[in-house]
Amino acid sequence: MKHFPEFIRNEKNRVPDAPEGMEGFIFDGADGSQVVLWENTSGGSVGLHKHDYWEYCYVLEGCYEGIVDGKPVKLGPGDECLIPPGVPHEGKHSKNYRALDIFGGQRVKR
Repeated sequence: MKHFPEFIRNEKNRVPDAPEGMEGFIFDGADGSQVVLWENTSGGSVGLHKHDYWEYCYVLEGCYEGIVDGKPVKLGPGDECLIPPGVPHEGKHSKNYRALDIFGGQRVKR
């Protein structure tokens, strides 16, 4: 598994409430959006939840299998998914999972 460079993995950028097995590193946009780079070496899951803003996911490595708005979704490297505000979603991440998520709002409170 590749890892993001150390300047991305800086403790000041760490997502404090990352899902099971995940490490996340957050960057803020001037418009209030946030980008999170996720890594998960052991695999894990994210329970059913929703946001008040858009979420865009792009998988770099590994696999995500989940449910988005009641429909099954399977993403591998190079796949992307767009989740509208208010849409429930949940899923499981494989070992050695890396992804880029862009949130149209504040995912992490600083």
